[in-house]
Amino acid sequence: MALIPHWIQHYPRHHLRDDVLAGLVLTVLVIPQSLAYALLAGLPPQAGLYVSILPAIAYALLGSSMVQAVGPVAITAIMTYSVLSPIAQPSSAHYIQLAAWLSLSSGLLIAACGVARLGFLSQLLSRPVVSGFVAGSAVLIMVSQAKFILGVEVQSNSTGQTLRLLAQQLPNTNQVTLMLGLASIAALTAARLGLKHWPVWMRISPLLVLLVTTLVVSSLDLDSKHAVAVVGAIRLDGMSQVFTLPELASLQALAGPTLLISFIGMVQCITMAQALAAKRRERIDANRELTGLGAANIAAAFSGGMPVGGGLSRSAINVAAGAQTPLAGVVSGLSMVILVLVGTEWLAKLPLAVLAASIVVAAWGMIDVRALRQAWGYDRADAIAWLGTAMGVLALGLDTGIAMGIGLSLATLLWRSSAPHIAALGRLPGTSTFRNVERYETETLPHALLLRIDESLFFGNLQAVEARLSLELGQSEQIEDVVLVMTAVNRVDTSAMEVLADINRDLQERGIKLHFAEVKGPVQDRLMHTELWTGLSGQVFQSVSEAFHVLQSKRLPAADAALAI
Repeated sequence: MALIPHWIQHYPRHHLRDDVLAGLVLTVLVIPQSLAYALLAGLPPQAGLYVSILPAIAYALLGSSMVQAVGPVAITAIMTYSVLSPIAQPSSAHYIQLAAWLSLSSGLLIAACGVARLGFLSQLLSRPVVSGFVAGSAVLIMVSQAKFILGVEVQSNSTGQTLRLLAQQLPNTNQVTLMLGLASIAALTAARLGLKHWPVWMRISPLLVLLVTTLVVSSLDLDSKHAVAVVGAIRLDGMSQVFTLPELASLQALAGPTLLISFIGMVQCITMAQALAAKRRERIDANRELTGLGAANIAAAFSGGMPVGGGLSRSAINVAAGAQTPLAGVVSGLSMVILVLVGTEWLAKLPLAVLAASIVVAAWGMIDVRALRQAWGYDRADAIAWLGTAMGVLALGLDTGIAMGIGLSLATLLWRSSAPHIAALGRLPGTSTFRNVERYETETLPHALLLRIDESLFFGNLQAVEARLSLELGQSEQIEDVVLVMTAVNRVDTSAMEVLADINRDLQERGIKLHFAEVKGPVQDRLMHTELWTGLSGQVFQSVSEAFHVLQSKRLPAADAALAI
């Protein structure tokens, strides 16, 4: 990998103005988001500002996407809180320490996967499972923010317990806080629906809501008079805990969460990069994406301690602002440095209910009901995987939920493979084309059965093949030849090879010959030295058409047989 990224070596100067403007706009518009996601992760708000600096620059230098923006995101934030809150008190020195080591360990793992060219691992989760996981996580996020909008104290480690405690605390709702939260949700939702076609510099509704509500709280002294919870003084120091080594037991407890956050981060980052690249007619390198994301998380470990990822809203703002190259990300990171140096005293009176409102609106947009409807109409198994993953996340937690999703996907794949589509073939009249006899009017040979198996053969689907063969043979006593059409068979495992050899012997004892047609080269290479191949009672045909003509000629007089061939 080149030390200097390709986009720097060949930077188009005419993009400079667009990239600088996009970086500045991105910095301004993600301030509320950065603060909100840090609080969502259980970290001090300044952590969100810190991890919008070095991680953004690291990804811009090492990633492959031209416009993806990396920083605090909702999924990694809620996952961080979910795995660390049972171990340490949120915002405590120990909690910050663990978050930093979680970011470091996941960053090292992701970067190692990129160096080892394991980008293909991100494809192991189907889209319905990812969508269901995101939807379930979004609901968890909204539930976790309800206490800030209601202005009540709730401490729990499960969704069910949180809902019960919220219901008990309803009489203690802070009415002023609730009004601020609901008004912010309404304003942000209206802006999200009505301003989506406006120029990006006019899409400053989150920042406007932040500024207006902060001004209201400050001018009316709502935090003192009505106990409205605010962010408070944002200290730009006090993050030195990230450099100390936690106790061994804590590190061991992070092993599972590290794998989970790394895997989800890989999937999210590559999926987002691919979607952006498709719109811009560009190509991405999945392995470089992992290297860039890993470097971003390593940088985050030493500059705020919060795991980061490829953000949907951040990237959307970056694209809408006119970003053309990763320079926009570099400009955004450097601009955030200036913001931190100038000071954030003006954010001290920012009500937590407003940050919670922005998180709720963002989380609501993460629930893709259309994907569920599409899956339900197209393939119920995928829809069940979507629902199972989402419900698993809600009922059992993020790690168990994603495990359920993976299990459902694998079960669905195994179920489909164990019940392969098998078609009896016939020839379309006057052609050399062969189709399913149940779908087309075809010509068949009464003494020959042509079966096409539309799946690789392995131990899990052999029973289905034997059952279909027995059914076809039981319906006709005239059959003397069976041709297995292997067009769609990419692999034959040991069990399948042995069962086919048994079928060959059984058919031979009944006076029936077994033939193969259209066997793929790699499959034939493996079968050539087996008992099945050397003891095959019939022939191996290059095509179905050849098999049909040869078997047809068996029942024709000699002169007609020569013409048929």
